[in-house]
Amino acid sequence: NEYYDINLKLHRIKEINNSIASLKSKENWIFYKKDLKNYNEIKNIFEKHKPQYVFNLAAQAGVRYSLEKPFEYVDSNLVGFVNILEACRKFEVNHLIYASSSSVYGLNQKLPFREEYLADHPISLYAATKRSNELMAHSYSHLYNFAVTGLRFFTIYGPWGRPDMAPMIFSKAILSGQPINLFNNGNMKRDFTFIDDAVESMVRCTEKLPSIDSKVNKSLTNPSTSFCSYRVFNVSNNNAVSLIDFLSLLEDALGKKAIINFKEMQPGDVKDTLGDNNLLENWIDFRPNTSLKKGIQIFAKWYLEYFKG
Repeated sequence: NEYYDINLKLHRIKEINNSIASLKSKENWIFYKKDLKNYNEIKNIFEKHKPQYVFNLAAQAGVRYSLEKPFEYVDSNLVGFVNILEACRKFEVNHLIYASSSSVYGLNQKLPFREEYLADHPISLYAATKRSNELMAHSYSHLYNFAVTGLRFFTIYGPWGRPDMAPMIFSKAILSGQPINLFNNGNMKRDFTFIDDAVESMVRCTEKLPSIDSKVNKSLTNPSTSFCSYRVFNVSNNNAVSLIDFLSLLEDALGKKAIINFKEMQPGDVKDTLGDNNLLENWIDFRPNTSLKKGIQIFAKWYLEYFKG
C-alpha cells in the first residue's frame, strides 16, 4: 500500500536484485506484488513453490496511524495474517516465523519486558492486532501441527528503514532545519535494535524448530512456551535509550544540530520499552549486539547517500 513512499520499496527491490545478480542462486529470488487480503493470490504462490519455511513480515505498521485508519489494520494484520496461516496449513509448511511487536506488552510497567509476562492490555489497535496474531498462530500450530515462531521486535532501525520511524523523521527534520517534536517532553525510552541483528535472529530461528514443551506449566500462565510447537521471543538490544540521547547520537552522525519542540504524550504511545533477550540467546546462541552509536553511524551514512543530504 502507500502508507509511505512506494519508491523506497521499489528501490529496496532493486537493491536486492543488484546484490544477487552475480549469485548462482539468483533464480531462487522471485518478487511478487500481491495483496495479503487476497487469499487466492497467496494460495497460488504457495501452490507453485511449496515453501517449507515462511517468513511473514508484512503488516500495516504504526501506532498513531491506527487511530486514523483502523480498518487498514484489520484487513492487513488480521485478514492478511489468517490467509498466511491458511496457506501454511494447506501446503504443510514446516516452520512459520512471523513478526510480532514489543507493543504487545502495552500497559506492563515492569522492565525489562519478558516473554513470560502476560500481554493482555494493549493500548493501541496496532498492538491489539499483533497480539491477536500471536493467539491465531498458536491455535493453528496446535490444530494443524506445524512449527511457529513469533518474534517481538523492539524498535528496529537501520538503512532502508520505515520513514515513519524516529531515525528517518529526525534525520529529515535535522537536515532541512525543521523542528522535531519530542513527545512526553522527551521523557521516553526505546530499546533500539539494529536491522542486521534482527535478520540474524530470524535466520537462526529457521534452523531450530520449536518442539512441544513437555514441561509446560499445566496452568498455562507462561505465554512464551506451549504444549504445541510454538514459541515467542523478544528481539531487542536489551538497552533502553532516552530519545534525547538517541537524538544526540544522530546529530553527531549527521553533523548538524536539531531544533526541538517538546510535546505532550500521544495516545497509544508507550513511555518506555526494554526487552529481555535471554530467552532468545538461550534458544539460538545469539543476542543482538550492535551498539546504538555504531548502528546510527551506519544508518546516517546510508541516509546521506540515499537522499543526497
